[in-house]
Amino acid sequence: MPHPAPAVQETGGTIAPHLRRLLEFVEPHTGDVCLDVARGRGPMPAALGPHVRHVTAVDATPVAAPSARARTGRMETVEFGTGPVRITGETRGPDGARHGHDGGAARPRPPSAMTREDPRPGAARPAPRVPIKADATALPYRDNTFSLVTARFSLYNLGDPGDVLRELLRVCRPGGRVIVADLVRGNLAGPERDRIERLRDPDHPGTPSIARLTEMITSVGGSIRRLDVFTVERPVEPWLAGARDGAAADRIRAAMLDEVDGGPRTGAKPRVIGGELWFTQSWAHVAAEPI
Repeated sequence: MPHPAPAVQETGGTIAPHLRRLLEFVEPHTGDVCLDVARGRGPMPAALGPHVRHVTAVDATPVAAPSARARTGRMETVEFGTGPVRITGETRGPDGARHGHDGGAARPRPPSAMTREDPRPGAARPAPRVPIKADATALPYRDNTFSLVTARFSLYNLGDPGDVLRELLRVCRPGGRVIVADLVRGNLAGPERDRIERLRDPDHPGTPSIARLTEMITSVGGSIRRLDVFTVERPVEPWLAGARDGAAADRIRAAMLDEVDGGPRTGAKPRVIGGELWFTQSWAHVAAEPI
């Protein structure tokens, strides 16, 4: 049975392998003034805090959106929980050239370089950051304010994604970085996958192709610098815990098991590992800068 990559100890807590990979892709440095735009309280401000000069966290949950608690009984704050994950993939430069994740365009740092915690007993840790409520399509900041702007698994849930991207680029300084992390599908992938995503969550906006995501960024004034596109294999049950209702979860589970037995494709590439049902997602990290 494959084993998930271990979580890595970081600044007094643990950081999941997929978040650590994103942090390495971001390449934060001590001079960075950062803005993280999320739906709810995301993990990026805490992950970035020890490595940068300052982090501003924005909770851009649309005011008009119905409360997740009212619809489902779940907390409104979004936690992109994954359970254990197995990650494979590659990094691509802006020209589409492929690079291994441990070299080439992404230039990830070793774990020791990513840790800046003061080792002295009783050393102060970064204070929790309370997100500022704001509209992601009209951020309350001047042009060119931040050297690093991040949006993780939230771009399609904060308003029109083109308007959101335009704002992320507007508040980023020339030569700065806008980092978008989101789910994607292969450019040739069919619509099957979005069908099960919408069964799990009827409000799901659809999964963009890699080409569509990069197209949107360039169309609103961004220049793509790096891409990291990779596959994540996850257990089904933690993902189904976020389903709108139990009946929907049962239908998805049955469809995946049917595919394992040779039935119709769901687009999720399910398989049974050690008696547990797993499925796959494609994730992308995109680094852009304003033109």
